[in-house]
Amino acid sequence: MPNVVIVVGIQWGDEGKGKIVDILSEKADFVVRSQGGNNAGHTIVVGEKEFKFHLIPSGILYPNVQCCVTGGCVVDAESLIGEIQALEKQGFSLLGRLHISAFAHLIMPYHKDYDGWQEEMKGDLSIGTTKKGIGPCYSDKANRIGIQVGELLDLPHFTKHLHQVISLKNREVAHVFQKPLIDEKPLLEKYKEYGAFLKPYISFTVEKDVAEAAKAGKKVLLEGAHGSYLDQTFGTYPYITAASTLASGIAAGAAIGPTEIGHVVGIVKAFTTRVGHGPFPTELKQEEADLFLSNEDAREIATTTKRKRRMGWFDAPLVKQALRWNGATSMAIMKLDVLDQLAEIKVCTSYRLDGKVIDCPPAMTPEWDRIEPIYEKVPGWLKSTKDISSYEELPENAKAYLKKIEGLCECKISFISYGPQREKTIQIHRLF
Repeated sequence: MPNVVIVVGIQWGDEGKGKIVDILSEKADFVVRSQGGNNAGHTIVVGEKEFKFHLIPSGILYPNVQCCVTGGCVVDAESLIGEIQALEKQGFSLLGRLHISAFAHLIMPYHKDYDGWQEEMKGDLSIGTTKKGIGPCYSDKANRIGIQVGELLDLPHFTKHLHQVISLKNREVAHVFQKPLIDEKPLLEKYKEYGAFLKPYISFTVEKDVAEAAKAGKKVLLEGAHGSYLDQTFGTYPYITAASTLASGIAAGAAIGPTEIGHVVGIVKAFTTRVGHGPFPTELKQEEADLFLSNEDAREIATTTKRKRRMGWFDAPLVKQALRWNGATSMAIMKLDVLDQLAEIKVCTSYRLDGKVIDCPPAMTPEWDRIEPIYEKVPGWLKSTKDISSYEELPENAKAYLKKIEGLCECKISFISYGPQREKTIQIHRLF
């Protein structure tokens, strides 16, 4: 049985990773978030309660789990504090269980301003970001003018560093964006307060603690954010996020070497969705969308932005390539119930690009705009899956659809999810 498991999104994010993380967290000792920021969102349904997480690992719902936000992340202090306070109001104790890496970088208010200003300036080239400041923060990190979480605990250094950075930023604010200058004094006072609040949670050894736990055989779960096709390098550039979303990037953001990883489970919807701009070969035509559940009934409203997700047919070449990128050991197929009412289901098996059949997505975004999906039609099951409790109870056509996905993607299925609640899950292979 593997003791270090990565949960990673295989499409464009929003696949339902939070639910599988929640299920696996029950057996985990550590749950780790290691990339991205509060632009991500995981929704967990426990009984009648719904929990929405943005940066805190969703394993926090289990009292015996240590939850870590490691150095590969970017942290919006105000948002994080709000998330901590909301959980405490609901009766969860976080002190001693939530650990924020000193290596992580701080999302500053000017990063969020930059995010919005840059989108405005791009015009037709805008990509529809969440405007949470994620990209500008990672940009400053790469440009070596970022501010790390650990600096909050060294006030003289933080004060000096903030002054230097704002001096640089205000030149851009004035001459590039032509906006009012950043006022340093209230910003400093605000971050003094944030530092005082977060001090008990900030750790200078969290990556070491996680690595030692893994070496000792403790169960470590790495919780990926976003999806493979939003990866900074291999996603549908420029319609991507600012961090690596692949399993290798998730491990690197936690300072865990690749030889430590025991299992990678790729989270895949039984269809395809994406939020925001960017290519989407199997997106539903209007007449097809009319046959699907509404966004509300299909639970296809983004956790963080509240935007309606674009919906489409299952894209096997897209999924197969991302499974390879991630070295996925198995798949979790999510939201099978959304297809219950369809008499016929289309599955993309390959593409046609400029008259030539290809079996994987192209590299360049302009080519994505020209590819034509080649579909195979399979019969639907026209039966509700919402009240089943085992694989054997699935309709035969649903089983056939799942076997079709396994065959096309050349990867076994370890979980089948057919509703938001924990119990609406079939686990075929144990991971912990």
